[in-house]
Amino acid sequence: MARFPLVIALGALSVAGVVVVLAERFYRELEVRLAGAILDLFTTSGGYVVPDRETVYFGLTGTAPFGLRMTPECSSAFLLLPLLVVTMAMMYFRPANMRRLFFSLGISALVVVLVNQLRILTIVGLVHGFGTDEGYYWGHTLLGSMVSVFGGAVSLVLFVRLATRKKNA
Repeated sequence: MARFPLVIALGALSVAGVVVVLAERFYRELEVRLAGAILDLFTTSGGYVVPDRETVYFGLTGTAPFGLRMTPECSSAFLLLPLLVVTMAMMYFRPANMRRLFFSLGISALVVVLVNQLRILTIVGLVHGFGTDEGYYWGHTLLGSMVSVFGGAVSLVLFVRLATRKKNA
């Protein structure tokens, strides 16, 4: 009976992983909506979101409006899967740390989502600054990928740090 909470927690994490994979399109729509809301806050031209196309448009008041389509590769959905797997592994071996692991997972997942939004803002800024072709190349292919890789690494390190830190005496 003492293992019952562990089985429930591992089952919930497994279901969360399956849901992330099966509902990734819905997840991308949510990410695009969030990007549109952030663009409304940080740009004078705002953004326009077409959720069923997973697309956010920006630069609408200028001469070259631009749309970013959130493809599965550009979503943070699949960056959450390694965090879920690591949480499950750590929880299996240290079930007493369940609360701390869920807290660490929540914070790290939030970081992954915010990093992906930062990546979108980076692309928007570079397209605005350097134009469509050069700005998109630098924003999406090079700098945006670096933001994602670095942010994913920071999220994983943060997760491990939060999950394994010792309590203060």
